[in-house]
Amino acid sequence: MGAGHAHKLYRHGHSPVHDLPPHCKLAAVLCFVVVVVSTPREAVWAFALYAVLLGVVAGLARISAGFLLKRLAIEVPFVAFALLMPFVVPGEQTELLGVSVSVPGLWGAWNVLAKGTLGVAASVILASTTELRSLLLGLQRLRLPPMLVQIASFMIRYGDVITDELRRMSIARRSRGFEASGIRHWGVLAKTAGALFIRSYERGERVHLAMVSRGYTGTMPVIDEVTASRTQWAYASALPLIALAVCLLGWTV
Repeated sequence: MGAGHAHKLYRHGHSPVHDLPPHCKLAAVLCFVVVVVSTPREAVWAFALYAVLLGVVAGLARISAGFLLKRLAIEVPFVAFALLMPFVVPGEQTELLGVSVSVPGLWGAWNVLAKGTLGVAASVILASTTELRSLLLGLQRLRLPPMLVQIASFMIRYGDVITDELRRMSIARRSRGFEASGIRHWGVLAKTAGALFIRSYERGERVHLAMVSRGYTGTMPVIDEVTASRTQWAYASALPLIALAVCLLGWTV
């Protein structure tokens, strides 16, 4: 991955959150999500405190509420599923706005919405403050199997390559007067998909041969050694540790 490669979620900045090593942020987000998932759904106040904690982190990272809310739209399918639960889950019934709904279904919907939203929000903050290359270095630093790290790096790189190839093919079709407007054009689109697969496969072979000719033996060289001080680990652990304290209160109160 080139040093200048950045994904669409990333927002360049020099905040305290941006400056933390990637493996510290990855570990903090993972622990935070585990704590949130472990919190009893009846502790509604605890989820409100988790949201406040994420709001503080977003503020430190200089991420606006509008940007964060816009990126949360990715969980819309889960919201739709959660909204159906009060009507399909069997159990004790109650009335809500004049409609009979299931009490277990309401709790289930709340559980999915609260925990899912907090998890997605934490992930968005992580992605907004960490470049893709740094995320891969962080995974490597956390001792994720090297082969999985390589697969992830190639997937990210060639996702962009294939998207760019598809864009050029689309421009070529339009320059010849083609516009997909109905089922009768599905054959052309299917041929395009086939051509895209062949081109991607051939490009992958060429890149692999180029890597082997330059000494690639199945492992990627470590160019940047990412380290973290005790202070940085302390800053990163503040979020999951405070969340853990809230979770324990949720189980005891």
